[in-house]
Order: sequence, then C-alpha cells, then structure tokens
Amino acid sequence: MTTNEPVLRGEGLTVRVDDKTLLDRASVGVRGGELLGVVGPNGAGKTTLLKALSGDAELAEGTVYIDDRPLSDFDARELARRRAVMPQSSYLPFLFTARDVVRMGRAPWEGERGESEHGAKLTDYAMSLTDTRDYAVRAYPTLSGGEQSRVTLARVLAQETPILLIDEPTAHLDLRHQHLVLQLARELASEGAAVVAVLHDLNLAAMYTDSSVVLHRGAVVASGDSQEALHPDVLSPVFGIEFVLQPHPELERPMLVPLPASVSHDRG
Repeated sequence: MTTNEPVLRGEGLTVRVDDKTLLDRASVGVRGGELLGVVGPNGAGKTTLLKALSGDAELAEGTVYIDDRPLSDFDARELARRRAVMPQSSYLPFLFTARDVVRMGRAPWEGERGESEHGAKLTDYAMSLTDTRDYAVRAYPTLSGGEQSRVTLARVLAQETPILLIDEPTAHLDLRHQHLVLQLARELASEGAAVVAVLHDLNLAAMYTDSSVVLHRGAVVASGDSQEALHPDVLSPVFGIEFVLQPHPELERPMLVPLPASVSHDRG
C-alpha cells in the first residue's frame, strides 16, 4: 500500500563541482509502496541525484528529508538503518567471498557482535532472491560484472531498510536477470518499501515503475505518473531522438520505440 506523504524527499537539491552544476534545484519525493524511476541521457545528473538523496553528495543548496527529518539529523548507523544504497559499481580489492559481501549489509544492525541467526537467514534469503547462492564461496573480485551487481543488490536487501536507492541495477545483466531484479524491486515496493531506481532502459522504466523523474542537464524536466512522464513529447527533446508509442502484446502499458534519425527527419 502506498503512503500519502513521501518518506524520502529532496527539495531544491543543487550539487556543484568546481564551476559545473551537476544538479540544479531538483526536487523529488518517493512514498512508501512506490517504485520511482529516474531516467535521462548520459550526464543528466541521475547518479548525482541518487547520491544527494542518500547523503553521499555535498549539497550547495537544498535539503533531503526522511520522514520530515533532515538527513543531517541522522548519525551514520541510524541512517544506514533507514536507507540502503546500491551504487553503480562496488570496487572491493580484497578477496571477500560473495556471502561476506552480502553480510556487510547486516553491519548497521549487528556491528561487531558476529552473525546472528536472523542475520544469517536474511543473508541467505537475500542471495536466494537475487539468484546468487551458487556464488556464496566465490571471491567477489572473480565474479563477472553482472554477478557482482546481483551480489551487491543482495547486500542492499540484507540491510533490511524501508528505503532503497539503487543505481542502474540492471547494468551488466542479461535479459532474464534484468527482469528478475526489477520484479524484485516491484515486489519490495508492493510490500511497502520506498524504492528509487536509476534506469537507462526506458521501456523497463515504463514497465515496472509507478512514477518517474526525467532529468536533463541536471534539472527535473518532468515528474509524476510514469505513463505521463515517459511520453514521447517529454522524452524526444531530452534524448534528441523521436519516439512513438506501440501497444504491448501482453501488457496494458505501451512500449516506447525510438525512430532512426532518417525516419525522424522524414517526419519533420
């Protein structure tokens, strides 16, 4: 069930590096029970927005709130118990096993006490959900990019937080696992979690998300219901290519079909 008020929201978020503005007064909110997609071309500010919402980016302006409480009011452990973050990549030069990496998600709850029975069960369950149990004793650096991505997602799930921020969770994944991961995100939202996912594939965003934010040059150009935000009239000027909507043979939501440049010119 979706809550009425955002459990996580950012107001007027601006991030600058030197003289470059990476995020320009962006405002966004996600409610419990909602899967929010963040889309846009390369360099639009998607990852920067996720870092701003997680507290991992220094803000020049704006404030992030969890349940109407500024992020700055949370200490590190408390924040780690409220939100979990899956980055684009997790570089681990040490030979941790995949299961060790997933267990790291339990640190905010178990600290140095060792693995509890609940933590062990949750770690194994998270690996089952992400189809990674076969890698449990494999050294994390030896896994493929897609395998590492799913192990990292399992770590996020093991962290057991009501807010999840996941950056390009389908990167490096084959088609089956792309859908597995987004179906999992969809299920988590349906169980009450607030989930924000940066996505490159517009049709996966259209298929799975409840609402979407479209970024362009660091600014929010559209937000709201995904069927409205992910519309050719919005996306074509952002991506510099025309799209048309085509009905899907199985789903109620139409699919976005990009037109080759030659066809776009012919239509102009």
